[in-house]
Amino acid sequence: MGNSSRFRPDRRQFLVAGAGLAGLAVSGLPLHAGDTSILTRPDITATFSIVAADPEAGVCGAAVASKYPAVGKVVPYVRADVGAFCTQHYHVPKWGEPALDMLQAGKSPEAVISELLKDDADAEQRQLAIVDMQGRVAVHNPTKAGPGSRYWGAMTGRFYSCQGNTLTGREVIVAMATAYEKTEGSLADRLMAALIAGDCPGGDHRGRLAAGIRVAKKSIEGDWLSLHVDKSDDAVIDLARKYAELTHDAKGAWTGGMLPFQHPCPDRIKPVAPAKG
Repeated sequence: MGNSSRFRPDRRQFLVAGAGLAGLAVSGLPLHAGDTSILTRPDITATFSIVAADPEAGVCGAAVASKYPAVGKVVPYVRADVGAFCTQHYHVPKWGEPALDMLQAGKSPEAVISELLKDDADAEQRQLAIVDMQGRVAVHNPTKAGPGSRYWGAMTGRFYSCQGNTLTGREVIVAMATAYEKTEGSLADRLMAALIAGDCPGGDHRGRLAAGIRVAKKSIEGDWLSLHVDKSDDAVIDLARKYAELTHDAKGAWTGGMLPFQHPCPDRIKPVAPAKG
C-alpha cells in the first residue's frame, strides 16, 4: 500500500498531487471491498477535508466540504479518546466506525489504513486520512484516479492532515494547512478556519453544495459538536455563519467564529477546474 504514510508531528510535508476521477458512492460496500459492481452508481463524492487532534486538550475533529449533498454526514467520523477519520473520493461510509474501532483497539493510523485497503480492488481510488489522540497521522491518496478529479493532494503537519480531490488547484490544500497552523483558538476554531481557507480559493471545482464539522472530546459520549449544511449554494460560508451564531464550549477566541459575522472572501471567483497539464 505504497502511498499511506505516517508523518512526524513537528514537520509539515506535502504529498505529490495528481489527476483523478470524481469518485462514486460506495456506501453499501463491506469492510473489505472487492466487489466493484457497486461502483456503477453515479454519485460523485469528491471533496476536501481536514482531520486533527489536540492531545493536550483531549479533543479531535474533522471538517469537510463538497459538491456532494450532506457530505458532513458520510465523510468524517470522530470518537472521543480515539481520533478522527475521513473517507472520500470512492468513499466508503461503512468504514467509518470500523476504522475508529481499530484505532481504539491500539492499531496505529498506518495499520488501520493498511487493514482497510488490503483486500480492496479499488484501493488506489480511495482517499483516506486518520489521526489518533497521540497526534499520529496517516493519509492515502487515490493514485489511480482519472483526469476528472484533478487536482488531488494532501498536506500534513503537527497533529493534522488536509486532503482533497477534484479541487481548483494546489492552493486549496496549502491554504487549509496554513490557516490551521496560524489560527489562534480552539481545535474547532482551527478546523473551521481551515475549511474556510480551502473554500476561498475555489475548493471543489464543481461547486459549493454541502459542508460539515464534527468534534469529539475526552469523556463526552458521542459528538461534542456537530454542525452541518446539507444543501446550499454557498455551503462553507453558510456553515461559518452558523458557527459564528453558535454558543458552544468547543469554540475558542478565534474572531472569525464570532458575531457580527463577516464574509471572509466576498470577492471569490466561481470555482473552475484547473487546466489539464
